[in-house]
This record gives sequence, structure tokens and C-alpha cells, in this order.
Amino acid sequence: MTDASYEQRANTILHEMAHMWFGDLVTMTWWDDLWLNESFAEWAAHYANVNATRYKDAWTTFANQRKAWAYRQDQLPSTHPIAADMVDLDSVRVNFDGITYAKGASALRQLVAWVGEKEFLDGLHQYFVKHAWKNTQLPDLLVELEATSGRDLSAWTDEWLRTSGVNLLRPLVAVDVEGKYTSVIVEQEPPTSPAGIEPILRSHRLGIGLYDLIAGRLVLRKRIEVDISGAKADIAELVGEQQPDLLLLNDGDLTFAKIRLDERSWATAVDHLGDMDDSLGRAVIWGAAWDMTRDAEVSTGDYLALVLSGTARETDIGVVQGVLRQLKSAIDQYASVHHRDEYNDRLAAAMLELAQAAEAGSDHQLAYARAFVGAARTDADLAVVAALLDGSTKWVGLEVDTDLRWYLLHRLIIKGKLGEEETSAELATDDTATGRRHAALARAARPALTAKETAWADLFERTDLPNAIVGATLAGFVQPDQRELLADFRQRYFTEISRIWRDRTHEIAQELTVGMYPFLLADAETLRLTDELLASSAAEDLGPAGRRLVSEGRDGVERSIRTQARDA
Repeated sequence: MTDASYEQRANTILHEMAHMWFGDLVTMTWWDDLWLNESFAEWAAHYANVNATRYKDAWTTFANQRKAWAYRQDQLPSTHPIAADMVDLDSVRVNFDGITYAKGASALRQLVAWVGEKEFLDGLHQYFVKHAWKNTQLPDLLVELEATSGRDLSAWTDEWLRTSGVNLLRPLVAVDVEGKYTSVIVEQEPPTSPAGIEPILRSHRLGIGLYDLIAGRLVLRKRIEVDISGAKADIAELVGEQQPDLLLLNDGDLTFAKIRLDERSWATAVDHLGDMDDSLGRAVIWGAAWDMTRDAEVSTGDYLALVLSGTARETDIGVVQGVLRQLKSAIDQYASVHHRDEYNDRLAAAMLELAQAAEAGSDHQLAYARAFVGAARTDADLAVVAALLDGSTKWVGLEVDTDLRWYLLHRLIIKGKLGEEETSAELATDDTATGRRHAALARAARPALTAKETAWADLFERTDLPNAIVGATLAGFVQPDQRELLADFRQRYFTEISRIWRDRTHEIAQELTVGMYPFLLADAETLRLTDELLASSAAEDLGPAGRRLVSEGRDGVERSIRTQARDA
């Protein structure tokens, strides 16, 4: 386990502890204010991690992982306001999502910046004192925050808590012959996707950082905080400043918005992202690059180049792991079919080199090693994976423990190098609950139609499998390397998924609907079958929750089609 895993464990413990106040001491009246539980616990956990533990960069992890979840969720057709209208309990179940948790916590982080940290904490204190052991609604909290901050929060509440979608902030700059700013404008764009979202322009408390390249390092020269609103905001404080090598909107990650870099700043980021000392600033740029890739403004190939350049010098292990996961997802879902193998090979080669050069026993060594294994595709790379598994090759400091052994075995099984015999042998040495999950994943991951048929029957016909085994079998079934096998089950998914919502528990139906949706088959046929299902009488069996999840899958396929075309 890397240190990022221990940080996440601490965050989870703090999140649940926070519910003693947000949820237990003061309880929401109804599920419409679910965010008063989960958004606050999410925010409080990260705040406590930074201020009361050794994980001082927890907001960096939040920006890199949790906000990425929120940005994705807020651009789906199923997005909803943070303070949502919960019409029934099925709606409640699916709204334990990236909006309720991560966007809500992001809005709170913005609210802290908007009213001031002391004023925010004082308002919370008064809220708890006044409403201890009682039920509340949103206005009960806002009246206390208005009293301590002196700010009228009615407009802020409408903009942030009762509307959906994510804004985009873009810098528009002009310089004179001496290279000094004559104009800096922050242009705000309303949410453009999905259709039907109100074109809201929000008010933001925003950090703007000016970074200069000095002796090979990106050094912060100046940072300002400003309030902006409307379609265009003039930043008069920066007029006359020498243009920096990198101008960073949302420096400090105070607000919730997609950001873009001007041309000069993007070029600097590509070449020198790893040379910025501030981990949170780097995380904001990493997030912008990932978002631009998902929006097909940057090709997967360009994103690959940025990641391979930047991760070699990225010191925050949580960011390294998060960015490498995003890169692998981009290759699997957003790369043109003509480039996919090449990108995987470039990723594997880079990670192999970094893993072998990393400090022995370091978190970075483990992260690079796992990324290499996940991308290994050629016979030469798979031979290295096999040698690590059987012990004929050893990397100083890399402990091939039980967890890593299963990971190595999984990759070799996915590529058809090993099979059932090796799975059974490994399970005999690790016959634990975790080992059984790993074995279920391995058996479903075999690149054979018979293995997929068995896994399908386990998932769709058996009702006696433990939930954990269902999840593991799902994870093994869906493999980017096995698209040709998955195509055989596409029609069956759309035929049978409505039955699952009739016959199985909500939790299992939700897991199968999301996990088995053919998102890797990103083409017109998947869109056609999705539309047919949603327009058919079978959609009634799905209910609102099932229809929502299927429509989210469709949105992902549309995005993949766009990004693959951009990469081509």
C-alpha cells in the first residue's frame, strides 16, 4: 500500500466521525437535504486531515480524485442540484453520488472562501448549539452563516445549491510590446451539457496565480483572490504586471469550475508541470488537462505526452496514482482504435523505466510498477510480469506481497498467458475472503467465450453469490483487451437488464446496470440499442433509477465517440 491509501483510510474514518455532528447531533428533516450530511462530512474530513493529521496535502488529493468525480457527475444527463428534490427512496439511493458528496464539499470550500473561514466555523458552531438533537433544513444553516459573515447568501444559495452543471472559466489576456498585461479578463461560460441545464453564471471567490520559470522551477510570483461574476470579469489588479510563464485560474482550488489555460501557460505546463513546488497548484493543472481531454479539446495522445513528462517529477503519490489511472482510462476509452496499442506500449515502456529507476521500496516504485503491469501487452512486457510473479526477476525494494501477486496474475490471465490452474494454486495459498474475490475476478477475466458465459450466468442467473463476489466477477468480465468477446453480450444486456430490476435487489440491479453496460463498445450500435431500451415498455421495469443509470452509460459512449474522433 502506498501512503495515499493510508491517507484515504484516515479520510474515511474522519468522514464517519464527522457524522456525529453532521447527521447525528443535527439531522436533516428529509432527504432533500442529504447534502447536509454527506457534503459536510466530506468537507470536514478533508479539513480535519489537513489541520489535525500528518496528511497536510489532503486538499490536493481532494482536487485530484474527489472533484474529478464531481465534475464527471455534474456533466451527465442525470445531474441534479446539490439540494435536490427527492421524490422517492429509489431517487435517494442513486443520489449518494458525486454531486451529493464531492460537488457539495466543493461548494462548501467555495463558501468558506466566500464568507471567511472564521465566520464559517462560527456559523457552524451557532447552528449546532441552536439545533442540537433536532431536525433542520437548509435555511436553518444559512441564517447562522449570514449572521456571522454579514453576507446575504440568498443569491449564492440559488446559484450553487439549487442549480446544476459546471461552469468553465477561461483567461483572456493581452500584453504590450514590453510583455506586460494590458488586460486580463476571466470569461465565464455557462454549463453546456447536458441539454436542459439552466445557463447559470455563478459568483466565484477565485485565486489567480502568476508563476515564473526561474532556474528550472516554476515559482509563484504573485497570487490574488478576487470575486468574479457574470460572463466577463476584468482583473484590474493584474494590469501592468509582466506576463508570467504560467497564469493559473483557481489557484488554491477554492471554487468549483472547469478551467482553461492560455496558450503560453499551456505550453509551460506541458514542459514544466513537474517543476511547480505547490502540489495543489499542480493538481489544478492536472485536473484541467484531464477535463480538456474528456471534452475532446486535447487528444489522448497529447494527454499521454503530458502525463509521461509530468509524472516523472510529480512528488505527491496520490496525484501520481490518480493521474496514471486517468491516463489508462483515456487510452482504453478515448484513444482512437488505431493508436490504442501504441499508447499502451508507450505507457508500459515509460512506467517500466521509472519503476526500475525509482527509490527502492518507495511508494513511487510501487505505483510505477502497478502502472507498468496494467499496460503490459507485448510478449516482452508480459515476460517481465511473469518473471516478477515467479520470482525469477526481483526489483530491489519491491515487495511482491499477496496483493501484488494477484495483480500480476490477473494481467497474465487477461492476456491468456495463465489460466484456471494458476488461479486455483494461488487461491490455495490465500484462501481468504479477499483471495476468493481475486479468484472470482481472475476466472471471469479469462479471454475465452466459455469463461464469459460462466461469468454471465453467475451474474444474471444466480442469486446466491455474495455481493463482494458479484463485484469481483463484474470487474473480471469487463476488460478493455477483450472487446471482441464483450460484443457477444451487448444485445443480451439490453434484453435482460430490465428483468434484473424486477427480480433482484436495488443494490445488485444498480451494480449490474452500471458494470455491465457496454461502454467499451463505443459506436452507433450501442447508442441505438440504448435508445431502443429507453423507448420500450421494458423501460418501465427499470424505474427512474435504472433509466438514469442507463442514460448515464449512453452519455459516456457519446463522449468516447467524440474523444476517439479527436484522437484520430
